[in-house]
Amino acid sequence: MVNLIGTYECKADVKGRVMVPAALKKQLASVASSGFIIKRAVFQPCLELYPMEEWNALMVKMNALNRFNRKNVDFIRRFTAGVKQVELDATGRLNIPKDLADFAGITKEITISSAINIVEIWDKAKYEQAIDDAANDFADLAEEVMGDADASDGLS
Repeated sequence: MVNLIGTYECKADVKGRVMVPAALKKQLASVASSGFIIKRAVFQPCLELYPMEEWNALMVKMNALNRFNRKNVDFIRRFTAGVKQVELDATGRLNIPKDLADFAGITKEITISSAINIVEIWDKAKYEQAIDDAANDFADLAEEVMGDADASDGLS
């Protein structure tokens, strides 16, 4: 499992290619040769880039879903809609497929943000808006998600 760190501002060229920042490319070096999966995010208007190892682990979980349950089949279909396999080219660029760029509203200014073991790819303005929108609620969210009265790990 890879643990990615950082948020980066980039530009896409007219063909949808983005030069992956050197610091992120270095973090992805151990998994880059296997390629990546790029897909629509579930909750936000952005894209998610999965290292192939992470994608395969997720697919093991998804494959365990009962396909005779209509909700499971609908979820699988929607989750995998528009999924594409991509690679970094020889110069370290990532080509964002047009249909996925359209979904995320990506034109030129991009924010690439690590999300532990995957990378989110945002239109810069939408990323800033999402961060601003969440700022007021973040303390409550942190308490709800991470706050455990019985925890003794001292995270803060």
